[in-house]
Amino acid sequence: MEVCYQLPVLPLDRPVPKHVLSRRGAISFSSSSSLFGAPDPRQLSQRRGAISYDSSDQTALYIRMLGACVIFKQLFSRDVRVRSQVGFEPERRGSHPYLGVDFRTLHSHAELVGAIPARRIRRLFSFQRHLLTSRVLRGGVTHLSPLHFLDEDYCGQAKCMLEKVGSWNFDIFLFDRLTNGNSLISLTLYLLTHYGLIELFQLDMVKVRRFLVLVQEDYHNHNPYHNSVHAADVTQAMHCYLKEPKLAKALTSCDILLGLLAAATHDLDHPGVNQPFLIKTNHYLAALYRNTSVLENHHWRSAVGLLRETELFSHLPLEDSLNMERQLGSLILATDISRQNEYLSKFRTHLDQEDLCLGNAAHRHFILQMALKCADICNPCRPWELSKQWSEKVTAEFFHQGDIEKKHQLEVSPLCDSQTNSIADVQIGFMTYVVEPLFSEWARFSDTRLSQTMLGHLCLNKASWNATQPEEAEGEQTATEQPGSRAVPQGSQEC
Repeated sequence: MEVCYQLPVLPLDRPVPKHVLSRRGAISFSSSSSLFGAPDPRQLSQRRGAISYDSSDQTALYIRMLGACVIFKQLFSRDVRVRSQVGFEPERRGSHPYLGVDFRTLHSHAELVGAIPARRIRRLFSFQRHLLTSRVLRGGVTHLSPLHFLDEDYCGQAKCMLEKVGSWNFDIFLFDRLTNGNSLISLTLYLLTHYGLIELFQLDMVKVRRFLVLVQEDYHNHNPYHNSVHAADVTQAMHCYLKEPKLAKALTSCDILLGLLAAATHDLDHPGVNQPFLIKTNHYLAALYRNTSVLENHHWRSAVGLLRETELFSHLPLEDSLNMERQLGSLILATDISRQNEYLSKFRTHLDQEDLCLGNAAHRHFILQMALKCADICNPCRPWELSKQWSEKVTAEFFHQGDIEKKHQLEVSPLCDSQTNSIADVQIGFMTYVVEPLFSEWARFSDTRLSQTMLGHLCLNKASWNATQPEEAEGEQTATEQPGSRAVPQGSQEC
């Protein structure tokens, strides 16, 4: 298997703002923030991303060595993820802020081993990096900057997939494997570039990449469902909706930017349990947000914390950046499933009265909210091979919460008891009462081939889950059948 590298060296232009606080707890800001109302400040804690800061020459180094290879197993005994050793502690002045990879050591080790042919070693690197290291070994390069080791090339398969990112059959699980767990970073960065948003808003590419790295790091990948792959899937679905004719003609570049950022961050720092669980366990987040849209408020404030920490919008006027944060929050808060009927009723009223005007900024924002809601729960509308995987993952997360509740002798939340619920039960109910009403109204608003495709997949997937129910009922009936009764041949039953 080939080993891919991503060695982005990320210099920080300005010191980290003092008002940014730890994202591991409730995100709060200084008293100067007019958005969140002056909670008590805390010191910025060391994050999992292991980004180091230096007051004189701030540099964030993020290196992920991907894949598996015999060479690196021999050198390091396992796949390696190299990070800064000092976290948030200031680096010593004069210390080199970069970490270089000595390819000469790799080559010399391969020569000593002798079991690995040069052709296989050559395959470990991209063509550009191979040429560079060859010049280094021949002494053709006198001064080698660590920046030359940056390799922004996607591997071939992932690049081919990104060319079809607008397809509804896009396999996010395969894409995540091809990018070795960096699907959210790769996909979001590609879409921002695809729409020309980086140039249009004059975004610093270094800050953009660092923001996306921290966003992906803040998703808990041990969650079966609410992880960075789900965020990447929602972002890809949002891109499909943004391409719909009605939206493509009316949405502004600011709307598109907000839609993509909201999709990428809509479940940021999700703990893997739902709001009722946080409320009945007296979690501090529930107390902080007064039991109202607890998770969604936390996702929003976590996203704003990263925006301010990376200073992604620092070049914009303060009023504009605050307005972007507010609109981002409005989009993320719309994903609260407990407010589903509220948004659906409003959407249905607009469609009945035919008074939606996408020239109106408020109406465009409302359509973005509905698009994000659809993207968030679109899994039942995907092809069966993808939809089934998502169904299994979300049900596993529900059942895990139920196991925790049983362990601590708490009331088990609905749909979280693995003994009384099955995957089919959970999915059929979810499709019937949540997904079908929403996507039926979306099809009224945007009656396109995509809308009909989604409804078609939804119908087929529901039928597939329903087909598993008679088999279970048949098994129970056979077990209770009288000894003298005549069994029906298995092959004669109709579907």
